[in-house]
Amino acid sequence: MSGILFIVTAPSGAGKTSLVAALLARDRNLRLSVSYTTRLPREGEVNGHHYHFVDPPTFQKMLERGEFLESAEVYGNRYGTSQAWVRRALEAGTDVLLEIDCQGAAQVRRLMPEAVGIFILPPSMEVLKRRLEKRGTETPEAIERRLKAAREEMSRVGEFDYVIINDRFDEALEDLASVVRAERLKRERQLERHRSLIEALTK
Repeated sequence: MSGILFIVTAPSGAGKTSLVAALLARDRNLRLSVSYTTRLPREGEVNGHHYHFVDPPTFQKMLERGEFLESAEVYGNRYGTSQAWVRRALEAGTDVLLEIDCQGAAQVRRLMPEAVGIFILPPSMEVLKRRLEKRGTETPEAIERRLKAAREEMSRVGEFDYVIINDRFDEALEDLASVVRAERLKRERQLERHRSLIEALTK
């Protein structure tokens, strides 16, 4: 039985990373794909846990060898998802979550149209701006660039299967967990997963 591939996408500041971390903490049957990136680690980030940090030449060689399921350049840094790791995990029956941007999501869904796309939206642009400002890591000019990029990203929300508004965190987390649960309960997956039980019940 193959696993389910979930793609979670959101504009910067919408709370995607916090929601994903909380979901993974409560769902032991879901694995996060750790992306490769050329950006430098932020304070507290651990190589191999938050990202695989590599230099630009290494990333380029991996790209040329076709090792990425998707790759993108975001704010001058490059990101990529290991194709081999994702396919191995799915073939082993593990449900996998990709936390990636719109560019990467479109690439993955072209190669794997069965992937389940989830888009996280903020409740308003004002809230999104406040969340970005609260980080205290970027200049006002950088925040404005992110807000402009966010509008472009959010215009593609119609490409996704599920849309979650992250207004109240606990409610958004329940919505996200509900999507995962519902996908696991779909007829074709349950028929495959519980074939022997269903055969015994219907003979």
